[in-house]
Amino acid sequence: MKRAVPLLPILSAMTGLLCFGVMDGFMKIAALAVGAYAALFWRNLVGSLIMLPVWLARGNKDGSRSLPGREAMRLHVLRAGVSGVMATLFFYGLARTPVAEAMALSFIAPLLALFLAAVWLGEELSRRAVAGSVLALSGVGLIAAGKFGGNYNSESVHGLIAILISAVLYAWNLVLQRRQSQLAGPEEISFFQTFFIFCLLGIGAWWFAPVPPAEIWAVLAASAVLSTASLMLLGWAYARAEAQVLVPLEYTAFIWAALVGWVVFAEPLTWRTLAGVVLIVAGCLIALQRKSAPEAAAERA
Repeated sequence: MKRAVPLLPILSAMTGLLCFGVMDGFMKIAALAVGAYAALFWRNLVGSLIMLPVWLARGNKDGSRSLPGREAMRLHVLRAGVSGVMATLFFYGLARTPVAEAMALSFIAPLLALFLAAVWLGEELSRRAVAGSVLALSGVGLIAAGKFGGNYNSESVHGLIAILISAVLYAWNLVLQRRQSQLAGPEEISFFQTFFIFCLLGIGAWWFAPVPPAEIWAVLAASAVLSTASLMLLGWAYARAEAQVLVPLEYTAFIWAALVGWVVFAEPLTWRTLAGVVLIVAGCLIALQRKSAPEAAAERA
């Protein structure tokens, strides 16, 4: 008998990824206007102001309104550090490459995260999870193959390198997210991650974060709302399902990235993109199928 697929965590994670995909479009606009560092710093200031009253009203995972415990706080600080560097590198690269292309490069992360979850969290790595991720990754590769023409200036190369380094950090972030969600509630995760990234970037804000022009604040506010909502949705989902169930869903973010690039930045959708999306969705469906007891026994044999 097959184990039931956790539908609500899957829907929550996919909605969170949709929010992140749309947020990337807003952040590209802000990064082009004031730079990636400044955009991320001011976005996290706005996000902290939004989430502070929410966290104070809801409290921690155990219902208390004191500071989180030592282990939870350690994870908040660690993940904020990883995410802060990761996001700065990603948005630096995003300002120099098309949205869909940047997302395609970042998709080495979910595949790495499946193996990191097996090593660090002790999750059993199923063949279906690996096969589904590889199939989805092939869809990303198909799309990326049609976008890399080979004529890059130095800024584009720097952007590609930044995104690849960011993707490695994102894999670590996904594993930390699963562990963090087991110790903290979604409101707590969203507030402390947003606030600690703001504090981290505050170290260089005097030099690298000029005050944005008035018209950019609305963009930053929209980005902050989408970012905090995504953190809460993903935190809720990862508390209720294994990383190997949810990590393959990261590939669906390419769909939203392609749509945002098409609508906002006039980046074309080609047949390669559509074919790649089919492979991405198929890979996710395969990875989400849970093993029956005989299949699990056969894999352990």
